[in-house]
Amino acid sequence: MKNKILVSACLMGFKVRYNGTEKARLNTVLKQWQQEQRLVIHCPELAAGLPTPRASAEILGSDGYQVMQNNAKVIENTGNDVTAHYQLAAWLALRTALDSNCIVALLTDKSPTCGSQYIYDGNFSGVTKQGEGVATTLLRQHGIKVFSENQLDELIGWMDGKQG
Repeated sequence: MKNKILVSACLMGFKVRYNGTEKARLNTVLKQWQQEQRLVIHCPELAAGLPTPRASAEILGSDGYQVMQNNAKVIENTGNDVTAHYQLAAWLALRTALDSNCIVALLTDKSPTCGSQYIYDGNFSGVTKQGEGVATTLLRQHGIKVFSENQLDELIGWMDGKQG
């Protein structure tokens, strides 16, 4: 059985981001993996019941780990606290990955859910900081390696090593 990869739906061209857009990264290898039925395409935020489009949300002054520990909040630019929705999104991403036997994930960076290298700083100013979102935190805590869309070459190399 080939190793499965959890992939952010927006990276596969689905218009599910907060602003109704996508961030397609359909390169040759992703297309091949999709044809081999190795990709598990998932949007944690939609799975948790959030609409598209939806208000922009950021982790207030912390990171996904602190949100999952109930020590930080996810707030929309409207001021609405959506922490519980984002925590649910993380748990649903983990369940999807585990149920589908995913060993790795390719997620959208800077997202309060999927960010793996960077997230926004919580001030809605467009400034990013090093950190990870809630789903990335939970996936990593359960042994699933997470790459951002900017690390596609590293993911391909990592997967090639798993084939060996």
